[in-house]
Parts: sequence; C-alpha cells; structure tokens
Amino acid sequence: MESLENHLLIAMPTLKDSYFDKTVTYICEHNEEGAMGLIINVPVNVTINELLAQLEDDIPSRSHLTQRVLTGGPVSTDRGFVLHSPQAGWSSSLALSDDVMITTSKDILIALGSDQEPEKYMVTLGYAGWGPGQLEEEIQANSWLTTPSDNDILFNTPIEKRWQKAAEKIGVNVAHLSSEVGHA
Repeated sequence: MESLENHLLIAMPTLKDSYFDKTVTYICEHNEEGAMGLIINVPVNVTINELLAQLEDDIPSRSHLTQRVLTGGPVSTDRGFVLHSPQAGWSSSLALSDDVMITTSKDILIALGSDQEPEKYMVTLGYAGWGPGQLEEEIQANSWLTTPSDNDILFNTPIEKRWQKAAEKIGVNVAHLSSEVGHA
C-alpha cells in the first residue's frame, strides 16, 4: 500500500473503537513500521490559554486564545503537538507537506497569541498510532475511508463539521452511513 502521509482518515460507523467514533485523523507518518496521526475533530475541555497557564508561570496570559485544544489520540496524552502552516525557526519541527508542519517543542506554544505565531495552527494532546500493517488491515475491514489532506478542513472548518466535510470531499453523505454491515 502506498503511504498515507498527509492524508485524512475518516472513521466509518463500523469502526468498533469508541475512542475513534466519527473522528478525522491527519496522518503524519506512515511506513513499514506503522503509522502516526493526530485526531483533528475531538476537542478537550481546555482552551489554548488554559493549557499555557498550566505549563509555566512565566508565559503571559493570552485570554484571547479561546481556541480549544484537541485530543490527538490515546497515546502519550501528556505530549503536545502543534499542527501548523509552514514557519521555520522552532526547536523541533518537521515539514509534513508544503502546507503543513508539526512542532513538538515548547517554544511554539510560548509564541501562540503573539506576533510570532504561525498563521494557522491547532494544538493537540496525544496521538494515534498503529503498528506495522495494522492501519492497512483496518482500512481493508472498512473501518476507515481515506482522502488526501485538505488545508481548508484542517484549519478553516469548524471542529464539529470536520468529519462531515472530510466525507463530503470524497462524495460521501454521512447521513447515509450506517453501522450495519450487510451482504447484497
């Protein structure tokens, strides 16, 4: 199977893991060793400003940062990931495509809300991971649909509409999806 890096995984109703119910996951890495991605449509009950306040006392309050932090997945939920538009200069960044970077260093968090912040970004806690061949098996079992990533869905679509918009991108109306599996 070709790499699904820089693709979106759209959870199907047949997926039996409640953690991933109606999720959209951005795939950051996919190779023979497995896959790693960030769920982009499940908020936690914390704003970016509240998260920053929990990190360090020397970060100035940025009460205007009301964007909610997302759960990136069930693995390493104490680690933060910032998915953002391209911008160099952070301690630990990786370009995922021409349009998307991921940064895991605290320096980007400190810049959020200031004139140094990336133009577009989302903050997640944790990530989703799959072992070798696991994601491919789940796709074959019709647990996921895939589509190339779309920056409009990533950065401009409201969180609660991302699952629907990602499905619409490949011509699927989520209102017609069922968790029932049948045979013709």
